[in-house]
Amino acid sequence: MPISTKPKPRVAFLALLLLALMSLASWSQSDDKVAGEVRKVDRDNQKITIKHGEIKSLDMPPMTMVFTVKDPTLLEAAKPGDKVRFGVAREDGKFVVTAIEIAP
Repeated sequence: MPISTKPKPRVAFLALLLLALMSLASWSQSDDKVAGEVRKVDRDNQKITIKHGEIKSLDMPPMTMVFTVKDPTLLEAAKPGDKVRFGVAREDGKFVVTAIEIAP
């Protein structure tokens, strides 16, 4: 019996579905740093309030917003009034700060 090299329809569909999901996951995240100013730091609840510029990759206009931080150590050096550049991603429907740098 000859071996078929043709992919089975179900396998091809699953492969396309996986590629689509991977594309959506990367589309909803941003590695670009955004300029902002820290308004409030809530270390107990692992949150930071930042007034930021437009975040084009997330289709978000400039605003002041409360973010959860991915890693609580990101809040150690931040204080209200600091000018920052930060990375943000959408995770489980929430916007999460993934990186933060205090501007000199």
